[in-house]
Amino acid sequence: MSTILFHLAFPVTDLQETKRFYVDGLGCSLGRESAHSVILDLRGHQIVAQLTDQSLAPPKGIYPRHFGLVFTAVEDWQALADRAKAKGLRFYQQPRRRFPGTKIEHTTFFLEDPFHNLLEFKHYTHESAIFGERDFSQVGDTGGKPAD
Repeated sequence: MSTILFHLAFPVTDLQETKRFYVDGLGCSLGRESAHSVILDLRGHQIVAQLTDQSLAPPKGIYPRHFGLVFTAVEDWQALADRAKAKGLRFYQQPRRRFPGTKIEHTTFFLEDPFHNLLEFKHYTHESAIFGERDFSQVGDTGGKPAD
């Protein structure tokens, strides 16, 4: 079976600031660059920061739009949380545990990039919850506002 990679393009207003957050802060590898975009390797997936002159407003919550990664090893999730703290990245929601004691239990945190794009990073206690556990109807939290 061939390897299939995820691709996502998202808006930014400053490419230098994009590289500071995603490369220096988050640890992405830098790919091709142009005057209008930069390609980044986010743990083997292609994300593309596209320059815009539109005003990018802060989010009112994590819904309906955010993107990120699901880690299959809790150690990798924790290492990224530790790196984000050490690099001074802005947490939209601090690391926490959701749905404890259930089959959909997971740890999660949200970062906000300098352009108000939200990124979620999570690890499920039970790998079956990534795509399964259809008996549970919970998908996310109500509201999605920053945690205290």
